[in-house]
Amino acid sequence: MEWVGRHDHFFALGGHSLLGVRLLSRALDLGMKFSAADLFQAPVLKELASKVELDPHRHTAGVLSVRVTGSQLPLFFVPTGLGDCSYVLSLVKEMDIDAPVYALPWPSFDEVFPPTLEAIASQAILAVKQIQPRGPYRFAGYSSGGILAYAIAQRLLSLDETVSFMAFIDVTLPANRLSISPAQIALEVVLESLESLDEDDERLEVLEHFAKQSSIVQLLEKAQQIGAIALDRDLHNDAFVCERIAQFQRALRLYQVPSLPVEIHQFYATESPLIGRARPANSSIGPEASSPMRGWDHVLSAAAVHTVPIPANHVTMISIPENRRVLARSLSTALNSSPITPLNAHFSQS
Repeated sequence: MEWVGRHDHFFALGGHSLLGVRLLSRALDLGMKFSAADLFQAPVLKELASKVELDPHRHTAGVLSVRVTGSQLPLFFVPTGLGDCSYVLSLVKEMDIDAPVYALPWPSFDEVFPPTLEAIASQAILAVKQIQPRGPYRFAGYSSGGILAYAIAQRLLSLDETVSFMAFIDVTLPANRLSISPAQIALEVVLESLESLDEDDERLEVLEHFAKQSSIVQLLEKAQQIGAIALDRDLHNDAFVCERIAQFQRALRLYQVPSLPVEIHQFYATESPLIGRARPANSSIGPEASSPMRGWDHVLSAAAVHTVPIPANHVTMISIPENRRVLARSLSTALNSSPITPLNAHFSQS
């Protein structure tokens, strides 16, 4: 951008979740501290600047308060495999529920290296319990974020807590998890935000071949050399984002999914996903991706998986307003039909 003013809106200028992570990283390098929740709550520059001055001890670090009022127990949304919780804001606006709603952040991976999904879940629970000290707990997750929600439920159950509601938004449990290199994951992530390549572009084939034998940094440098990434793009921050995503994907592949005494609501997309420009990770998805249960009947009984069709594909069920409204109504119906526990019976907000 040639010029950015104090009244400019981060997302209106073209910002998205991956750029948001880069922004947070750059701000930390400059000694400024604020959270992803601050960015989503105050995307206008003037408002965001005031968030930098807030005392971080007054807030639950990184947790986004999407809806703060309600008489029932809160609903916690878990970030996707890209660390993205931006979808929650527009979805919850369309929901008809009487409960507070929070979006959880990705925990810091620096403290659990190499991270396991169980360790990531344990860190997420620390944030959950600051808001809701005791169960029953209610969770929702989109895409591979639903698997993290399941790992969170596993850990809570091991602590003799109760998980009363689990909503999966098109969450597939792959039966065959092929090994994918960090650079191949980076290829999918970086090119997702680029418009310069399409399926027929020869440069995409070059990068797909190169990703099989290179590091994340080497892949990004190669993409810059052949013109797939702008010369002025900050590869350091791109590598930082991609490494976090690659760590999470590795944790997903290593996770041994147990059978838990829970029921899940699977809101599955009825349309086939569109093939993107670079989707190497899709090679690990088998026939379970076309089943309404999305493979969860391999670890749970069929009676424990309540399937709800959403007329869209994996992306458009969230991105297109008409489809998102259908999803929001279906999610609200399931949540309102579950056992209702008053907030003041089990929950005290500090």
